[in-house]
Amino acid sequence: MSPEQPERRPERPLDGQVALITGAVRRIGRATALALSEDGAAIVVNCRSAVGEARAVAAEIEARGGRALVQVADVTDEAAVAAMAEATLAAFGRIDILVNNAAVRRQAKFTEMTLQDWREINAVILDGAFLCARACLPPMIAGGGGSIVNIGGMTAHTGVHYRAHVATAKAGLVGLTRALAVEFAADRVTVNCVVPGKIGGERSGSSGAAPPTPGAERPLVGRMGTPEEVAEMVRYLCRPAARYITGQSIHLNGGLYLG
Repeated sequence: MSPEQPERRPERPLDGQVALITGAVRRIGRATALALSEDGAAIVVNCRSAVGEARAVAAEIEARGGRALVQVADVTDEAAVAAMAEATLAAFGRIDILVNNAAVRRQAKFTEMTLQDWREINAVILDGAFLCARACLPPMIAGGGGSIVNIGGMTAHTGVHYRAHVATAKAGLVGLTRALAVEFAADRVTVNCVVPGKIGGERSGSSGAAPPTPGAERPLVGRMGTPEEVAEMVRYLCRPAARYITGQSIHLNGGLYLG
């Protein structure tokens, strides 16, 4: 390069794109927001009630030179989800990426589980993914395509004590992933499910202590994963290089579960 030519910053693979991430205030959601922002995407930081944490994530993104919008919305509320999509389009003009990460992981013995318990968990994890995908797909298609990444759960594949509602909802995400991948492939929308295993770090108050998982208790690699490692897989699936991957459930568990 001659002295007269200024150094050009490499183009980031998600420059100009917009990503909506549900439950984006901590752990996998926060790590994913930061990772996609680093790749150039504008980020919609969704939360249900943790407004302060959402603003902190947005401030962190903006401090790194990115763009962020905080959207407080309960993903089980159809009108709130529609309003969140409309606000995203008003602010950024497009939606290219949806990461369905919002989840609740409460515990209850199956024989003591109420129908309200069952419906609450399934509403957040599965109904929320349905409502958000339905709201985001039209602008994705209008923009020429996009990526949906659902955050699954290893216990949907292994079974688990005291979380039948969570395992069922996460298994439903696998079915939703495959159905949407088939239906919207012609519209250039890829849909995949990232399935984390044991991930370290502080959990939300609604998660509780993780119950024992049948089978191996320690990943083959000898440690738990990190939210950042999950975010790296989500980041890859949203990049142009991953356009040949769709309808897949991709496990990140250090060998704890060999699917």
